[in-house]
Amino acid sequence: MTAPAAKPARSAALDQIDTDAPLFDPKAFRLTGEQAAIMTRARHLGQTVFAGRAAAYDRDARFPVENYKDLHKAGLLGIAIPKALGGLGADYQTYALTAAEIGRYCGATALTWNMHVCSTLWSGPLADDLEMDDATRAEHARRRAIHYKRIIDDGAIYSQPFSEGGAAAAGGVAFGTEAKPVQGGWIVNGKKIFASLSGHADYYGVLCTELAEGEKASRRNTLYLAIPAKADGVSVVGDWDPLGMRGTVSRTLIFKDVFVPEDGALMPRGVYFKAASSWPHMFLTLSPTYIGLAQAAYDFTVRYLRGEVPGMPPVKRRMYPTKQIAVAQMHIKLEQTKAIWFQAVTEACANPTKAQVLRAYAAQYSAMEGANELATLAIRTCGGQAMLKSLPLERIYRDSRCGSLMLPWTAELCLDRIGREALYEPGESDE
Repeated sequence: MTAPAAKPARSAALDQIDTDAPLFDPKAFRLTGEQAAIMTRARHLGQTVFAGRAAAYDRDARFPVENYKDLHKAGLLGIAIPKALGGLGADYQTYALTAAEIGRYCGATALTWNMHVCSTLWSGPLADDLEMDDATRAEHARRRAIHYKRIIDDGAIYSQPFSEGGAAAAGGVAFGTEAKPVQGGWIVNGKKIFASLSGHADYYGVLCTELAEGEKASRRNTLYLAIPAKADGVSVVGDWDPLGMRGTVSRTLIFKDVFVPEDGALMPRGVYFKAASSWPHMFLTLSPTYIGLAQAAYDFTVRYLRGEVPGMPPVKRRMYPTKQIAVAQMHIKLEQTKAIWFQAVTEACANPTKAQVLRAYAAQYSAMEGANELATLAIRTCGGQAMLKSLPLERIYRDSRCGSLMLPWTAELCLDRIGREALYEPGESDE
């Protein structure tokens, strides 16, 4: 009889950690056992490993390289890659719930992981939900398998530089980064700012405009290309010393006459525009991180008032009515935010109804603004010690403040679109 395999060694400190409850209880939210298992895998990594590293990444504005090695070992770099190609085969909802779990423990890791996962989420289950002719779909399947193999076998990290400093990232105009068709591929020129994972990703999933000689730039001609970080003409410039999300290392990327072969396409011609037009929830994937941060702010407050924060004296402050009322307010805000967000990520699909799109905007706004509102209330409730960098709440507050600024759905744009689209049907005007 074969002896049972030895369990991985654990430190005494890890054995003393009480396992956190799921952010979304599988039974209450009607999740499958497979979904719960993936979320548990992420939550365990976050609680036992990522949380302990988060302060150093934030202090030094350093990319969480070690966390990505752990994500690869856990199979989570390939969460949205089909099972047939070695991944976990997660759908949109499963990815979103899992990302929220990671966000509880390290916002920068969750946010950058989103940029990586979207390269597979968009080219995988999302693209599978769009119409393509048989030849296009077959070629797409062949190409994406190349990218997926790099991730599964080698732990390759993909990023998703989006912003350029203009209206392109908000969907208003064509991307200024241009791809000129040449024999066997494209020549890419342009710039991306706030490019998370810059200098650390192996491939940059760049949205750019295909522009043949004499053509006018059009959003319909957007390409989604994976550009190797070591390709000639790729450079990372500028400093990175922001308010929050410091571990994302979102410096500026420059592309100067970079050749990208045809197999670098993460989506076929025309498919990104089709996705952006018919799958709006693809732009909601930044929000899970902030749902996690909202939960983290609440969790810290409860532990602090109960005298259960590791490394601090076990002083209880829960008996004061003012503290109890504040926690009640936080609990209500958290449950409201999680409820609308869960509904939005659950009903994500191609060609959603007007009500579903408005709910997605509302969920984005609620998550991005709500996380910081909860962190603000947490600091006021916990008092002066909450401002100390030795405790996570100060970092949670700064990280959560960044959410409402993030394109393509900033808080301002969400309000603008909700107001306009609620009052006008397509094609209506007051003239």
